[in-house]
Amino acid sequence: MLLRTCALALLVACGSSSQTPVEPAAPPAEEPVAEAPPEEAPAEPERPATPIADQYREVAVKIILSADKDGGGWKKLQHLTDHIGHRISGSPALDKATAWAITAMKADGHENVHGEKVMVPKWVRGAESGRITAPVERPLALLQLGNSAATPAKGITAPVVVVGSFDELDKLGAAGVKGKIVLFNHPMRPWNQKEGPGYGEAVEYRNKGPSRASKLGAAAVLVRTVSNRTLRSPHTGNTKFEKDVKPIPAVAVSIEDAELMARLAAEGEKVTVQLRTGGKLHKDVPSENVIAEIRGREKPDEVVVMGGHIDSWDVGQGAHDDGGGCVITMQALTLLRQLGLTPRRTIRVVLFTNEENGLKGAKQYVIDHAAEMDKHVLAIEADTGVFAPQGFEVSGDADAVRRATDIASLLEPIGATHIVFSDAGADVGELVDKKVVGMGLSMDTSTYFDYHHSQADTLDKVRPEDLRRDIAAVAIIAYVVADMPDRLGVGLAPPEKK
Repeated sequence: MLLRTCALALLVACGSSSQTPVEPAAPPAEEPVAEAPPEEAPAEPERPATPIADQYREVAVKIILSADKDGGGWKKLQHLTDHIGHRISGSPALDKATAWAITAMKADGHENVHGEKVMVPKWVRGAESGRITAPVERPLALLQLGNSAATPAKGITAPVVVVGSFDELDKLGAAGVKGKIVLFNHPMRPWNQKEGPGYGEAVEYRNKGPSRASKLGAAAVLVRTVSNRTLRSPHTGNTKFEKDVKPIPAVAVSIEDAELMARLAAEGEKVTVQLRTGGKLHKDVPSENVIAEIRGREKPDEVVVMGGHIDSWDVGQGAHDDGGGCVITMQALTLLRQLGLTPRRTIRVVLFTNEENGLKGAKQYVIDHAAEMDKHVLAIEADTGVFAPQGFEVSGDADAVRRATDIASLLEPIGATHIVFSDAGADVGELVDKKVVGMGLSMDTSTYFDYHHSQADTLDKVRPEDLRRDIAAVAIIAYVVADMPDRLGVGLAPPEKK
């Protein structure tokens, strides 16, 4: 069981048998100093943060022990992945997933369970294929990028120009690119303990590369898949064409195929590729955000939101991205209800639709709940897969970071005490922009991008014990922030993305 001995030791140390925390005592003369936020965090506010973790140690232990024995989260994730599968915006599978989530949360006894309409883009992949035709013949392992265009019915056959950076593309200019297929062969930096994954920098070639190549007259784009390892199973994702830039066919190719074409080109060979894609963007169609709550006992109008995104790409099962995040927050709410824990404030699960290729769900939530946005105390996001929890990334003022560090000490039995000032996530980022404090569940993501947006994102890559610990971490943070006497910090916009 999940560090049961350590948890029980904490329980004994608490010395109280009540499930409901008492009002916090006055702070001691010398207040414990929490871990200082990184340099980029806002300046320390004048108002000191009051340590409250000691008031919630017993209830935290109960949540951890209950999560360790609970199989409800795994059952939910298995149903979502095995019986529904991948769920791209606008697909029947996404409609099936939102309907399932509503039914499941009603069955768990939650309040105010319903869907809220969102209009979302509908991009349909269609048939796709590609092959190297010269100087050798080889099939390509590829996946078309979301929102990119279809080729003509007979496909495109054109010479390939290989670039490793945007600077190399710009140096070629229109004279070197027009009518050709551009291959962005830019490696993603390997994961390391200090910096984490290199996704943020490498994904720019998928996001912006096709648009920049189209400006120069390229016929199509191949993007080295944004991963460190593919085993010829490429990773898809969205691409964005600037206004007045013609969408062109764009695909992700495996690392192995990108390296092959780059080697051939480096030898002075003329590399030619034949490409066929059928992707088409249709008119927007209706979807929905899914809502469920435990209503607060004293301040029900104040809200702690927690959620993930119910949509996924149209490959694999969407197990890590982001079926796991949805189930983590769904089951965290259920666990609190099963334990009879009703906090002062309302805890609301929001399963956002259309995160992958539009963020329409998060944007619509802010519109629909504009009148109560100042009542939102915290927004928690789970969208980094299902791995061993490490802590939370906080978008908020220094007081919020300090208090989060104090509260996260309750997660020591599951090794999730690390708090850092950072971007809390894409969906809750829309709330952070409205001055709501954001927190993103942080995990060991050393292998996440092996599976992300690929056929390999399936349930067998998820460890049940990690899922249970993630559920416990989110349940504790949500409960304590929803129950503590005063509000958590003041939200700030996340650091600007480069």
